[in-house]
Amino acid sequence: MPQKSSNPGGAGASSAPVADGGTPADVSAGVATPRRSEGPRTKPKNGLDRYFEISARRSTMSRELRGGVTTFFTMAYIVVLNPIILTSIAGPDGTPGADVEGTVLPFGSIAAVTALLAGLLTILMGVVGRYPFALATGLGINALVAVFAATQLSWPEVMGLVVLEGLLITVLVLTGFRRAVFEAIPAQLKTAIAVGIGFFLAIIGLADAGVIRPGNPLISFGVGGQLAGWPMLVFVIGLLLSSLLVVRKVKGALLIGIVATTVVAIIVEAIAEVGPRFGPDGENERGWALQVPALPDDVVGSPDFSLLGNFSLFGGFERIGIVAALLIVFSIMIADFFDTVGTVTAVGAEGGMLDEKRNLPKSQPVLLVDSLAAAAGGAGSISSNTTYIESTAGVADGARTGLASVVTGLLFLVAVFFTPLVAVVPSEAAAPALVIVGALMISQIRHLAWDDMSLVIPAFLTIALMPFTYSITNGIGAGVVSFVLLRVAVGRRREIHPLMWVVAVMFLVYFALEPLQQLF
Repeated sequence: MPQKSSNPGGAGASSAPVADGGTPADVSAGVATPRRSEGPRTKPKNGLDRYFEISARRSTMSRELRGGVTTFFTMAYIVVLNPIILTSIAGPDGTPGADVEGTVLPFGSIAAVTALLAGLLTILMGVVGRYPFALATGLGINALVAVFAATQLSWPEVMGLVVLEGLLITVLVLTGFRRAVFEAIPAQLKTAIAVGIGFFLAIIGLADAGVIRPGNPLISFGVGGQLAGWPMLVFVIGLLLSSLLVVRKVKGALLIGIVATTVVAIIVEAIAEVGPRFGPDGENERGWALQVPALPDDVVGSPDFSLLGNFSLFGGFERIGIVAALLIVFSIMIADFFDTVGTVTAVGAEGGMLDEKRNLPKSQPVLLVDSLAAAAGGAGSISSNTTYIESTAGVADGARTGLASVVTGLLFLVAVFFTPLVAVVPSEAAAPALVIVGALMISQIRHLAWDDMSLVIPAFLTIALMPFTYSITNGIGAGVVSFVLLRVAVGRRREIHPLMWVVAVMFLVYFALEPLQQLF
């Protein structure tokens, strides 16, 4: 998709009321948290309602179905993008996607296994975790895995380390450590995480649509400073349409926006023949970013599952040594560990599912499924799987229970056989939903404390580094390290949760991984 902490890591001071009907400001956590809406509990209509607590969470079957479909369409791109990322970095011999032994993963098998595991794990999250969280191959982590394969390890060896990383996180969940860390993070940082992810989602959407691109010195606006090209126009149409539907409170606004924009994109491509942005003839700046929205020749494809089980658990230790292999495991684990913390916090905040301490109730099953998903991704040779921030799109469209995840998972299983059809939806059609969800999430910023710079600076670093470094983990790490340092500087050392010291040290090691790897 924790239990309450006795001291979330701030100063135990007095309380003050808040203006929007929330609970008194928790000055010790540095944040005013809103009260979750209460009302008469509706009696379950049937066994399905009772199991997923649909009525208890004030949702309906139609909202859950709609939210599950919306989440699927906002993250279906991973079926195509994951094989692109894993086969994009050139190996030692210059072959794209080759590992140190010259082996290249089969593109079609990566796509099929990516959809298969996303489907199975998301259904497992819905049934066991009972929250509307969807899982798939983690972006950023897969790029990291690709780099290790191209420079140091074979594909089976690096996937074996991913399996070990997932098993290690699973142990941390079973011992209660992962949930304890979740609870130890102060409410100020949890709110900043939700806000930062809102900006992160927006920049992902804008980048997917080509509105912002790598430039000189940092990023540029569109093509040559202009919103040029048909795909850009399709994105703008989708953004305006989706915004209109959202402010008019139309049910299924985001899903309608995605489908309608996809239809427009198909028509535009049929008439203008824009083509892909990156093709065999070089870069076409005005092309479609990822999928070209043309009706496929074949709707059904035969899946290739040959990558399942293609991993070597301890091969990496034999090739590069124990210390170097452990550093790789640690780097992947930190990214997995805290990406999930950020995602769960952000999605829970968007759906009003967090308690007054900004924790997710009954989070242990969620964290357990997420941890097992990391190991499953390595065992499937498609990189670590993790909880997806795009789940916020489904939550924004009404999803509140695990039934939505079951719907999303079933659609991924269907996508295993209909990969050509999934590829019809261009990123320009899904990107508007991410931008709008980002706008919804940054409203959390009103709950931050602004009168204590030892709280403001960590919150700012958390918010700023997520979009600017394209990493949830980097933002959380900067926030945690600066929070501990600055609270000590103002004489509030005794009020810092002990686990925050442990987490801060872990992040210091994480940020110093490059010199440590060179040393060993």
